Amino acid sequence: MPVFRRLSELPVSAPEAFAWHARPAAFERLAPPWQHVRMLSRDGGLEPGARLRLSLRAGPLRIRWEARHGPMEPGRFFTDEQVRGPFAAWLHTHRFIPHGDFACLLEDEVDFRLPLSPLGPLLGTGAVLRSLEAVFRLRHARTAHDLARHARYAAQPPLTVVVSGASGLVGRRLCAFLTSGGHTVRRLVRRAPRDPGEIAWNPAAGELDPAALEGVDAIVHLGGANLAERRWSEQRKHELWASRVGSTSLLARTLADLQRKPRVFVVSSAIGYYGDSGETPVDESAPRGEGFLAELCEAWEASAEPARQAGIRTVPLRTGLVIAGEDGVVPKLAPLFALGLGGPLGSGEQRMSWIALEDLLTVLHSALYEPTWEGPINAVAPEAPTNQEFTRSLARVLRRPAVLRVPAGVIRMVLGQLGREALLAGQRVVPTRLQEADFTWRLPQLEDALAEELGRAPLAP
Repeated sequence: MPVFRRLSELPVSAPEAFAWHARPAAFERLAPPWQHVRMLSRDGGLEPGARLRLSLRAGPLRIRWEARHGPMEPGRFFTDEQVRGPFAAWLHTHRFIPHGDFACLLEDEVDFRLPLSPLGPLLGTGAVLRSLEAVFRLRHARTAHDLARHARYAAQPPLTVVVSGASGLVGRRLCAFLTSGGHTVRRLVRRAPRDPGEIAWNPAAGELDPAALEGVDAIVHLGGANLAERRWSEQRKHELWASRVGSTSLLARTLADLQRKPRVFVVSSAIGYYGDSGETPVDESAPRGEGFLAELCEAWEASAEPARQAGIRTVPLRTGLVIAGEDGVVPKLAPLFALGLGGPLGSGEQRMSWIALEDLLTVLHSALYEPTWEGPINAVAPEAPTNQEFTRSLARVLRRPAVLRVPAGVIRMVLGQLGREALLAGQRVVPTRLQEADFTWRLPQLEDALAEELGRAPLAP
């Protein structure tokens, strides 16, 4: 059978690395975003006989996969094998090899056999090995980064963190990152709770039980209706305002009245606060810009004021375009670019401030702990390319041309104010406060972030 192996060093001992893999949500942290993996069910942990059922995307196909854990030795190795799935056979061995006093080697070994069916030649051994290389390149990088991040604050006790918007793009990854790091996550949901980790609330009706928040360590508010879902009619603008300002106000007032208040309240805002700033660099000291989105962001941040006045450290994160592989702008654009149908929007000269989702998680994690992080922080990468440069980067990662420019008039006609403020306006946002805090971006280059999230090989210099 063909065999794939990958070996890399981790910044913790073998037992610590094994323990991280055994925690809930570690699998979710390791799922490649471009495969759109969905967990269907899980019976048990890593012990022999435990089972995992999931579905994943391979091109246009949705594939069901069932794996069963086999032999394992705590702190040293565990195994899983395919029970049902696309391969004739599949055995994955995860090894943790001591390497000095405070490090270990992570070795992943996959033995597989292609099926004797039309799918076998379609897959091809070479194609499978290239796919595994992309998957495990990401898994090893993410494992090392997560372990280093959690080790940074290991001297402090685990946190209990309440997250709103937990089912969204950022929320899903944040919950998995925190849970796999040993923290307790409780999710705010707008339906009846299904397990003890959920808290019901109804922001539109102003309903939230204060007792459910007593004694938690932190609140991360990521909720809000999708800004780019449809045109901004007056009714839609009212919905966007209520979903952000109303929900933040309810949380802030509730937190302010608690007997045992959280130490920090992190509120997701947006760089739309700066309006269309053109080529002028703007950092956290810049005034609010013009337009509906700028006014919305100002009111959004101001609605957290009751929490700040009650002594809760409050951190509005003005987030740029989030680069992610499973949802958001990039996976919507990628199929068009793959067909050679991508291109700049309007003039293509508008600046696009962005951040890799993995770096945004690091920003959020730091905000939970760092006592000097208070007030607005720009959550963006150090450089803001133009829309044309962004387009070229995405096309280069996908190895496709990108020459079909979308005229500004068409964008204005189809999307109205949404198109003018969200697509044709630009902000050259500077992350001054992150730079002053010596924050380290793991993916500061746009093409590296796109390649990792889309499962492409690193680009040649």
